[in-house]
Amino acid sequence: MTAETSRPARLPKAERRAQLLEAALEVFSADGYHAAGMDQIAERAGVTKPVLYQHFPSKLDLYLALLDSAIAELLTATNAAIASTTDNKERVRATLDAYFGFVDARKSGFRLVFESDLMNEPAVRERVEKAEAAIAESIAQVIAADTGLREDQALLLGSGLQGTMEISARRWVRDPGEISRDEAAELVATLCWRGIGGFPLTHPPA
Repeated sequence: MTAETSRPARLPKAERRAQLLEAALEVFSADGYHAAGMDQIAERAGVTKPVLYQHFPSKLDLYLALLDSAIAELLTATNAAIASTTDNKERVRATLDAYFGFVDARKSGFRLVFESDLMNEPAVRERVEKAEAAIAESIAQVIAADTGLREDQALLLGSGLQGTMEISARRWVRDPGEISRDEAAELVATLCWRGIGGFPLTHPPA
């Protein structure tokens, strides 16, 4: 093989970036941040390390780019679920579907968001906490509008629902057993709805 034919094929910048991110996601998801190496990621992508560094100056830059993409995917899915209906019971079910769909998707990057071994890195922790807060606030807005609860009360409930959804989905993806994704989402949706559904639509502020 000549030097010319052994070079990576030239791709448009956006396509090359997407290729590198896909390879990095596979490596980070399998090995974690600390065990992954840029040479390993470059090899998985079929490029040289200099090509990888042209797009991402450091391993942390690459990881944060993946994390931003995964968080955007999760927020888009949950916001769409919340906005998909005015029936609050169906809202809960749709949001659970979004969570379980995110953790169940092989290329969603859920491990980077929920199970990162780099959570002590301020830039990572800040992004994850902002994502969790954004989902809780979206849920709280609906609760406040429908129940008359104060904003701080609604946010507390929204945070509780967000936490229940996240932890349940993470637990299921690690050890689903014989529980299908649809059954898991339905079980947790029932639990959440029986709690939040107990607040009447005209619940007065305290």
